[in-house]
Amino acid sequence: MDKRSNSGVWLAAFFYFVLWGHTDGQFFPGGCTFEESYSSCGYSVSLGTNGFTWEQVNSWEKPTMDPALPTGSFMVVNASGRASGQKAHLYMPTLKENDTHCIDFLYSLSSRDGASPGTLNVYVKVNGGAQGNPVWNASDTVTEGWVKAELAISTFWPNSYQVIFEAVSVQGHPGFIAIDDIRVLAHPCRKAPHFLRLQNVEVNVGQNATFQCTAGGKWSQHDKLWLQQWNGKDTALMVTRVVNHRRFSATVSVGDTSQRSTSRYRCVIRSDGGSGVSNYADLIVKAPPTPIAPPELLSVGATYLWIKPNANSIIGDGPIILKEVEYRTTSGNWVETHVVDSPTYKLWHLDPDVEYEIKVLLSRPGEGGTGPPGPPLVTRTKCADPVHGPQNVNVVDVRARQLTVQWETFGYAVTRCHSYNLTVQYQYVFNQQEFVAEELIQTSSHYTLRGLRPFVTVRLRLVLANPEGSKESEEIVKQTEEDVPGSVPMESLQNTPYEEKIFMQWKAPNETNGIIKLYEITYKALSSLDPSADLTTQRGQVFKQRNETHHLFVGLYPGTTYFFTLKASTNKGFGPPVTTRITTKIAAPMMPEYESESPLNETETTITILLKPAQSRGAPISSYQLVVKEVRKSKTRRAASEAPECFSVPVSFRNASILDSPYYIAAELPPSSLTVVQPFTVGDNKSYGGFWNPPLSPAKSYSIYYQAMSRANGETKINCVRLANKGRGQITTPYILVIPSEGASTQDSDAMEPEKQVDSTVKMAGVIAGILMFIIILLGVVLTFKRRKLAKKQKETASSSTQQREMGPVTTADKSTTKVSTLHKDDPFSTSNQDLNGFTSPSPCSFSVQGSKMLQSKSLLNSYYSVSKEPVPATTSIDSSQPSLSQPSLTLQSFPYGGCESVEISYQSGQFQAGQFQPAIRVADLLQHITQMKCGQGYGFKEEYEALAEGQTAPWETAKKDENRNKNRYGNIIAYDHTRVRLQLLDGDPHSDYINANYIDGYHRPRHYIATQGPMQETVRDFWRMVWQENSASIVMVTNLVEVGRVKCVRYWPDETEVYGDIKVTLIETEPLAEYVIRTFTVQKKGHHEIRELRQFHFTSWPDHGVPCYATGLLGFIRQVKFLNPPDAGPIVVHCSAGAGRTGCFIAVDIMLDMAENEGVVDIFNCIRELRSQRVNMVQTEEQYVFVHDAILEACLCGNTAIPVCEFRAIYYNISRLDPQTNSSQIKDEFQTLNIVTPRVRPEDCSVGLLPRNHDKNRSMDVLPADRCLPFLISVDGESSNYINAALMDSHKQPAAFIVTQHPLPNTMGDFWRLVFDYNCSSIVMLNEMDAAQLCMQYWPEKNSCCYGPIQVEFISADIDEDIINRIFRICNMARPQDGYRLVQHFQFIGWPAYRDTPLSKRSILQLVRRLAKWQEQYDGGDGRTVVHCLTGGGRSGTFCAICSINEMIQQQNIVDVFHTVKTLRNNKTNMVETMEQYKFCYEVALEALNSF
Repeated sequence: MDKRSNSGVWLAAFFYFVLWGHTDGQFFPGGCTFEESYSSCGYSVSLGTNGFTWEQVNSWEKPTMDPALPTGSFMVVNASGRASGQKAHLYMPTLKENDTHCIDFLYSLSSRDGASPGTLNVYVKVNGGAQGNPVWNASDTVTEGWVKAELAISTFWPNSYQVIFEAVSVQGHPGFIAIDDIRVLAHPCRKAPHFLRLQNVEVNVGQNATFQCTAGGKWSQHDKLWLQQWNGKDTALMVTRVVNHRRFSATVSVGDTSQRSTSRYRCVIRSDGGSGVSNYADLIVKAPPTPIAPPELLSVGATYLWIKPNANSIIGDGPIILKEVEYRTTSGNWVETHVVDSPTYKLWHLDPDVEYEIKVLLSRPGEGGTGPPGPPLVTRTKCADPVHGPQNVNVVDVRARQLTVQWETFGYAVTRCHSYNLTVQYQYVFNQQEFVAEELIQTSSHYTLRGLRPFVTVRLRLVLANPEGSKESEEIVKQTEEDVPGSVPMESLQNTPYEEKIFMQWKAPNETNGIIKLYEITYKALSSLDPSADLTTQRGQVFKQRNETHHLFVGLYPGTTYFFTLKASTNKGFGPPVTTRITTKIAAPMMPEYESESPLNETETTITILLKPAQSRGAPISSYQLVVKEVRKSKTRRAASEAPECFSVPVSFRNASILDSPYYIAAELPPSSLTVVQPFTVGDNKSYGGFWNPPLSPAKSYSIYYQAMSRANGETKINCVRLANKGRGQITTPYILVIPSEGASTQDSDAMEPEKQVDSTVKMAGVIAGILMFIIILLGVVLTFKRRKLAKKQKETASSSTQQREMGPVTTADKSTTKVSTLHKDDPFSTSNQDLNGFTSPSPCSFSVQGSKMLQSKSLLNSYYSVSKEPVPATTSIDSSQPSLSQPSLTLQSFPYGGCESVEISYQSGQFQAGQFQPAIRVADLLQHITQMKCGQGYGFKEEYEALAEGQTAPWETAKKDENRNKNRYGNIIAYDHTRVRLQLLDGDPHSDYINANYIDGYHRPRHYIATQGPMQETVRDFWRMVWQENSASIVMVTNLVEVGRVKCVRYWPDETEVYGDIKVTLIETEPLAEYVIRTFTVQKKGHHEIRELRQFHFTSWPDHGVPCYATGLLGFIRQVKFLNPPDAGPIVVHCSAGAGRTGCFIAVDIMLDMAENEGVVDIFNCIRELRSQRVNMVQTEEQYVFVHDAILEACLCGNTAIPVCEFRAIYYNISRLDPQTNSSQIKDEFQTLNIVTPRVRPEDCSVGLLPRNHDKNRSMDVLPADRCLPFLISVDGESSNYINAALMDSHKQPAAFIVTQHPLPNTMGDFWRLVFDYNCSSIVMLNEMDAAQLCMQYWPEKNSCCYGPIQVEFISADIDEDIINRIFRICNMARPQDGYRLVQHFQFIGWPAYRDTPLSKRSILQLVRRLAKWQEQYDGGDGRTVVHCLTGGGRSGTFCAICSINEMIQQQNIVDVFHTVKTLRNNKTNMVETMEQYKFCYEVALEALNSF
């Protein structure tokens, strides 16, 4: 201020001093006159940019020369020379003493040029929150001296607030912004309105939010009122409504309530006297509630659903004041809503078998408080019983093998269920056997029952059924029509051939298909052994009545083959014929007629006779003989009418003297030398046909005989005539005698020269006697030696264990792990290698039972095996061109528990007691032991398995620690402390030494295995740490990654290269095989230069449930692991999912095979007991326990038959060599063992093929595929079933690589092509000849295209190369043309005649195999399937599949294992490789393949 106003200033100062000193409660702390330092008032300033800040000035103490600066003591900001926007802040202390404060202050905006020096803003910050926007400001004008302003602050206790004065500069406007005399008053402001308490507002999402700002004071139209948010955002100005002269209010809406939130707002008003500020109020936006879970279904009926709304867990805000249920059908549009006032709710009057969607609606208070529906419960009502069964059922068409049924159509109103079945149940009696069947009907009003038997009474009814019940129609009885009969049973056809007649008898057809009226037999001569025979008239036809089932055919020609055709007829005509060929016996030659006459010439030592040619009868004459018989005086002379004896044994003159024979052969003449009548001199001292014709003795009397003989088909017929007598007697009339064939000799009498001829009979007798004596002596020495060794062995065994059974003879195996056993080495402890059927067991674990135990073991075999004199297949199931196996066979057949008859077996050690150690079992007794355990009463596998310790048997404290719990896949399969694998600790992690893995001891190899769980995502790095730490070279994986939709193990190996922690793993090679995969990796640890090679053996064919049907694949897998695991490597890491069940099986079998090989005994029970002491629950189920026994038994019976390629030639020649004493070879013994271990298929295993509707799809009901191997057809063909007589077969490297089937029947051609299409087959191999008599017809088009069922087959091209006809077809499914077409190559192999067991050429069949492989690789990348068929899908198909697998085995693994290959095929189809010739042929083709490389 200037000097003129000094007196006024002093007066004002005095006044303020008096007021401050005498307010007595009217002023509150927080005000400041700035007479003293501002900090003494609790004020503070902030340093602005470049020193722009509030300063305290006292012009009384220090006058200023700037006239624009006010006078007095105050706070000022010098805005001169400042850039725009610079800010300086003056902070009042925080206040909260009262609900309503009024703060007034003086301010001044002054400048020398009259322009505003800047802006003065005032902020009110509440509770230390955001500064927000100004509630008051001054900026437009320069004040005239000091101006007073008021702040009406309504914060309400306990909120605190702070007033902030802000000065903002403007560039180019010098001047000062000053504040003075700030007061905090205890009464309301005089001019600035005061707000009443602003109330919180709560709304639901999406609704309008409205705040009501009410203030006390006078409203002026110049006042501005707005809503200010906590963060400083201001709303638009509000419309104000005056309540009365001292109060007004304003209403404002907040726009954004779209999300659940909480925000704060306050009201601000600016009037002429200052500003008013209200308290902050909360805007609470609530989300309407929505249930988290769908309603819970409590009960379901046909017309109701009982639910529980599940309203306790919600998304959103409560409280819940209303619950509603909204439901509708999933296929409809209508929606109904019901209010729920109880914990559960029942929806009534619903329709049966309809799917409903049910949701719950929840409401909270307020407008828009109903939330969206919760997640729906989609459920379906139950079906209700059908109203009635099918009505108006009639048979509208009756035929011999089918009936067509028609009924009244019905819909949902009758079925009361959308899912229902209409079936036809029928029964009839055929051949005194009742057939009962049921078929599913998929048509709406009619159905044809096919596959019925002709001329039978069928009782049928329709059944309408849904899941809740069924209703039947009335029963209908109809008789099918007659049909032509079946063929006469070939096995009933018996014949007895004679020389000129044949007796034939037969039985009626098994399928008469009506009443037999006639039998027709036609015959004709095909060929004769006698080239001179005239066969043009040798034919005929015979009809026999129904009761005549035999006939004698006369007037036939000897030695002639006749072709007979026999067929039966009913009123419908003749049925299919049965044919046979019968050959009559040959007859003795017809000797020429001789009249009574004298010899042509006679001397003392000779006699000349006339020889005439004989006439052949059924076989050409093989030779003529002149026989000289001495007439001895000691014997009575025969009468002339007596029949002389012919001479069947050729005795030379010299042998006659040694044997004292009364006759000798003087000459043998070929037929060619006696085509006309010619003389012959007996005694001319010459040789004829190797016989000496010596001079006759003058002192003796002789009879001269002339005989002719015919030989054919193992028969010899002789006829002779006496031509003359020499001596004192006279020449008599010759006569003829026919000698029967029995006893006739077929020896060649031309074996020696006459001078050197000796009686072979005498010599042979001497040789045989010598050999027999030598054998008897040798056997005595050998038996004595073996008994001594056996007694010594038993004594050693008995001393080692008093609890062990008495040890019998056992077979030891070759100890070498690299040399491949040939399976035919003699057992040094056995006196015999013969099994109970007389077959030599070629297994290295083969066994023999001696002495009194033989009968007992044989009875066990008869109970454990099914003994059959038929060929190996369960039923006679070979191609017509294949001969049956002649040897008897044993076939394994497992019995269910409790399903066997009791077998009397006594073990010397008595019954086992639970908890005791079980004695070891000799390999020789293993079969007997397993048989008793499966079939015995009282103590079996169940009791023995339950004797094993179950669950935890040792501490596992480390595994149970909280830090390690997430490292265990299952809480009850964790690592014992005493055997767990301890990993090297990682830095900073004291618990990093744990992994769920245990060391397991092998056979005399401590810690030979590590049993662990399948790695989890959290333990993959630990797994590879363990592999590196333990220097393991092999990982055995006995699980798939996912089974039955559950993750069993994570993929812990890379596709190429991956780093797991500090372990780098690189995939080098993947070798996929049919039952397992071998992956080779390199492993390197960070910081190490060493690179290790490691293999993972992944067994992929363990089924999702249970155990494998046969152990063949697992045994081959175990051998491969043993062969490839380096001897100096660390433990073999074995895992499944839990690391107990399958892992235990693998380890137990491996250990027991080592024990059997080294000791000749197995100790399975104690082995598994020991495994369980090292890891919990190893071999986890009784089923796995039995499987371990079966696997070891199969290994002992079959052995290791793999032969390395480098040794194959030498071993093959050795095992194929024929033993002259036994007339057998080791290959033959191997094939007999294969027959023994081939599984027998039971009827229940082939239930699908045995269904009546599938009978006509089988060539023979004896050759049926097992259900588990069936490829069910996918594409639809009318009412045809999805069955085809076929079986899926593995090759060596691909599962289900082959589909083996029969040659299509006329009614299954469509099914055949459906099979090819459905299973993506790219090749067909045909191995049989077409034969209309056996219904083997052409099933492909030769040109253009043809449809077989829904499959169109289009001919593309054809060519022939040696023994292979190649055709290419394009096939597509006309019912689904969008699926596109496929190319199929058809290989017809014509180098395998019907009469041969094996192909003519090994090279040709090998060429077929290679062409097939090349086509598969080119067209399908090697992954396509191949359909292989012969007549019945038996021996030929199996031989071809075996050769393909062996060829793959040679190329992939450099081994040949014919036995394992055929055994694997027979596991799926027992008639694979039927004959010994086919089995040996597989070896020969393997040798041919090796020679071709």
